[in-house]
Formats: sequence, C-alpha cells, structure tokens
Amino acid sequence: MIHTVKSISSIPLVILAGPTAIGKSTLAMKLAKKLYTDIISADSAQVYRDLNIGTAKPSVKEQKEIKHHLLDLINPDQQFSAADFQKAAGETIHNLWNSGKLPLMVGGTGLYIRAVTDCYAFGKKRSSAALRDSLNKEADLVGLDQIYIKLKEVDPDAALKIHPNDRRRIIRALEVYNLEGRPISKQAAETEPDTSPYDCYFYCLTMEREKLYKRIENRVDTMIEKGFLDEVKTLRQDGYSCDTPGMQILGYRQLCNYLQGNASWDETVSEIKKETRNLAKRQLTWFRRLKNIKWIEISGEKDFEKELNAALEIIYAEVKELIPSQANNTF
Repeated sequence: MIHTVKSISSIPLVILAGPTAIGKSTLAMKLAKKLYTDIISADSAQVYRDLNIGTAKPSVKEQKEIKHHLLDLINPDQQFSAADFQKAAGETIHNLWNSGKLPLMVGGTGLYIRAVTDCYAFGKKRSSAALRDSLNKEADLVGLDQIYIKLKEVDPDAALKIHPNDRRRIIRALEVYNLEGRPISKQAAETEPDTSPYDCYFYCLTMEREKLYKRIENRVDTMIEKGFLDEVKTLRQDGYSCDTPGMQILGYRQLCNYLQGNASWDETVSEIKKETRNLAKRQLTWFRRLKNIKWIEISGEKDFEKELNAALEIIYAEVKELIPSQANNTF
C-alpha cells in the first residue's frame, strides 16, 4: 500500500524509480546527500558480485561518497529472489531508521520494490536447488521455448510479464508453481491490502520515449567502451558459464552468445540495445499500473543537470520534514 499522507505512524520510505538510463542514479546521489542518508538499491542485476559495467553499478568513488546497500550480495552462479530482497530490504530499512536516517530506495526493478511496499505474501517453501537444477536440465534438453510454453499453461499471468528468453525468471516461476502448488502470480493477489509497514513517498522519472531510447543507445555504447566484453570474458574465465543466473542478465546473455560464436558483433550490440529499450518500456508499464506515484518528467534536453536539480528540489521539499533529528528506536 502506497501512502501520500505525511505520517510517521509507520517508518517513512522514500522511493525513486524509473526506467533504465533515465538518470535515477545521478539524482539518487544528489538526494541522498541532501537527506543525509544512504541508498538502498532495488536492482535485480546489481545484487550480483563482479557484474559491474553491464549493470551500471555505482563506482567505487560513488560508493565511498554515499553508502549503497544491497549491492554485491551473491555470486553470479547463485539465485536471488524477490522474497530474498524483501527480507534484506526490510532489515536495511529498519536499521537505517533506527540509526537516525531516512530510508531511500532507488531502482527500476518493480517487483522488488512492490515486494517491500506491498508486503508480498511469498510462500513458505522459498526454493529448491534440486528442482531448479532439474528444470534447467530440462530446458537444456527440450529448449527454453518449450519450458516457456509450460509456464504459459500453468501461470499465463506470469508468462505475460516474463520475456521468453528470460531463463532465470521462467525457471523461478515454474519452481514456485511446483513447490507451492499455486502460480507465482497469485502471490501478489493473495497479499493482504493495507499491510505495508511503511509510509511510502513514491517518485518515478519519465521521459519522452525517443529521447529515452537515444540515452539507452548511448549508454550501451559507453558500456562497451568501458570494457563490457572484457568483463564477460573475465567472468567466463573465472568459471561462470553462460547458463548461470548472473550471466542471463540483459547484456551479459547477449555477449555470452557472441563469445560462443552464435552472433556477429553488430548483431550483438544491436540486440542489447533493442532488449534494453524493451526493458525500459516494460518498466514504465509496470510503474504506470501503480497508484499514488508522483511522476516527474525529464525532458532530456541539453541542460540535463539543471533538470535533475529541479527534480531534486521537488522531492526534497516534500520529504525534508521526515528526516529524523536523532536515532529512532521505536521500531
């Protein structure tokens, strides 16, 4: 449940969301400095260690300036679910508030954010490595497209929201169905309304589509220039196969495919750009379904810094009174 009434009967939580490449991270750094707080990352790719360039993870310098939570939690061959994020984020939010800091969550993974704000009712049987391994082997044998068809049969609502090439999420959805005996899409439906432990102040950045797409293409080019391909090569040299969860992340998956000789370089870069544009479209669609979000339009014109500063002042003016004057130990 997302609230807009200024009340601290529950812990206040400021959320900054939006599509990839729109400028969330830059704005988040400015906002965190002004609020004297840390950043809680809500990014399903940045939880992986050693996936840095392709996930646009904050630099070492940025992390020294502002502490970032929930980065580098697992290795690329490990699984991490929305339920895991819910637990880790909840602990971090309480710790920050109790230490006298206003919790600030930033990211584009809508499922992660809603798992926290809506207190999703995840099943008790969280995961099964054996079942997951079995499903992955089946995908190798019959093809991921056949596994996706199976998901559409048992959980069509989840299939609509999962890309047919997103192996990790397809397998996870089938794993939950087999463990719980109910579709993963039902978790949200069974979540009790008005159960959020937080007073949420939710802001989402948006931009005219063609301008956003241009920023995405420029960002992909910059990642390539920074050594994205070498990062993937190093991960493979470290023993991470292209089938591991981390290597199925957008960008990493396509570069793995290139290194296996399955696509040309131009095809690979073009595919990364196309899929990133599609991701941004899905992110905006996800957030537009939510209520009580304050949308902030970024025009994407030349004076981008000035626009971000204007967005900063909008958010700061509305949440500055929530900044704790001292550690609050009542929660």
